[in-house]
Amino acid sequence: MSLLLSAIGATIVAVLDVTLGRYLTIGNAAPHLVLVLGVIWSIAAGIEGGVAWAFVGGIVLDSLLGRPLGASAFALLVAMGGARLIAQPMARLRLVVPIVAVPILSLVYSMLILVLGSTGQGAGTVADPIGLFMPGVIYDAVLGIFLGPLIVNAHDRQLVVERVDW
Repeated sequence: MSLLLSAIGATIVAVLDVTLGRYLTIGNAAPHLVLVLGVIWSIAAGIEGGVAWAFVGGIVLDSLLGRPLGASAFALLVAMGGARLIAQPMARLRLVVPIVAVPILSLVYSMLILVLGSTGQGAGTVADPIGLFMPGVIYDAVLGIFLGPLIVNAHDRQLVVERVDW
């Protein structure tokens, strides 16, 4: 059931990202809502939910934005795998992991989208890709700081089973 919820959530967030994302921009910084919430969900629910989120959310993003089909899905799958690699050694600090993982994976995601989106088009090179993506990375980091601990804590509280105390 959680994989179905991941797929539905990714679809809803991808549609919101495409429709409302341009209205949430601040200067040159645009949020990557599918990435941020997907990384947080991958840390909270596990790699299976993150993979479902990445695949479905990436396909929806590609079809709505006109990107090469599979480019966003691949970049999101790499980001979800990175989230799991970052979260695994920090198992006791689950509330802090999204704060660390979201900015790193936002930069990785943006670089992969740049590379995968420009491969078939023969576009020129970008002089300073890190400087180009840094406002979006900071925007995603702020979203990760606020949303990450809330979602992880809410997911963990849902899993707590009440035990009989003798």
